[in-house]
Amino acid sequence: MSGSISPWPVVKTGSSEHPTKTLQHLLRARGHSAVADGVFGPQTDAAVKAFQASQGLAADGIVGPLTWAALVVEVKKGSQGDAVKGVQEEFQFRNLSGDPSKGPEVDGIFGPVTDASVRGFQQALSLDIPSVKVDGIVGPVTWQALVSGMLSF
Repeated sequence: MSGSISPWPVVKTGSSEHPTKTLQHLLRARGHSAVADGVFGPQTDAAVKAFQASQGLAADGIVGPLTWAALVVEVKKGSQGDAVKGVQEEFQFRNLSGDPSKGPEVDGIFGPVTDASVRGFQQALSLDIPSVKVDGIVGPVTWQALVSGMLSF
């Protein structure tokens, strides 16, 4: 029996755990001001509500499946910016060494180290979920697996 991608997490005011910082990077990638500090406070709440309103979603400040799906930005090798920082933040979240030099640096540049991390993550997912493509592209499925905390310990 094949596995499935974990559901999108729900993030809202007061959240300070994973994936709040990734959410903030994605809000920035979509042109909304948010400090990527990992704390879902008033500024992040206002940015989420503004984003939701701009997408015709209920502007309730609660980031659930519909908001995540509208928020994620496809990134791949050669991409740069805040969405890439969000991907890199996910790999730092999974970095249990405590050494930030292990894995991709959160620099917003999708280079060879980020590409290798994404492909390795996709490869590990594909062992349980055959529909996952190992292509190095962080699209909706890979984003969902990342922000839902899959393959983190």
